[in-house]
Amino acid sequence: MSLDNKPVYTGGCQCGAIRFRVEGTLGDASICHCRMCQKAFGNFFAPLTSVHGTDFEWTRGEPKRFQSSNHVKRGFCANCGTPLTYEAPDGVALAIGAFDEPEELAPTIQWGIEDKLPYVDDLSKLPGYTSDSDAESVEFLKTMVSYQHPDHDTEQWPPSGSRGEAGE
Repeated sequence: MSLDNKPVYTGGCQCGAIRFRVEGTLGDASICHCRMCQKAFGNFFAPLTSVHGTDFEWTRGEPKRFQSSNHVKRGFCANCGTPLTYEAPDGVALAIGAFDEPEELAPTIQWGIEDKLPYVDDLSKLPGYTSDSDAESVEFLKTMVSYQHPDHDTEQWPPSGSRGEAGE
């Protein structure tokens, strides 16, 4: 919470070139199944939440934007490609997965269900495993070093001398 008791949220892209801060109550978290959102996120749907009526700012860098229609721009990190925004005349929505604590932003509504992929509702019925339950993956995971930005603000990113520098 901020000093005036407004909730505070932070987030950014996976490489850390872009960071944001939101102070205030977010709009309804949603998922959009429309084909434009599927393509913009490269996924089954786009999970988004509105920042309309909040104090929203880019604290490091700013997204590159693609005009996906005559009404909408999509913001993304030009370095790592992380989808970040849906920008329309009625306001800006941020990608839920770009928040540092996305588990706090459970979707409450769906849009564009006419384009919902036919298997989306059955995903929870698929067998599920933890990342370390596959014996062949254990060694791979033990030796993995993440170059992604951590889920909190940093003074500088990437750390000097790291291999996760933009463009590598």
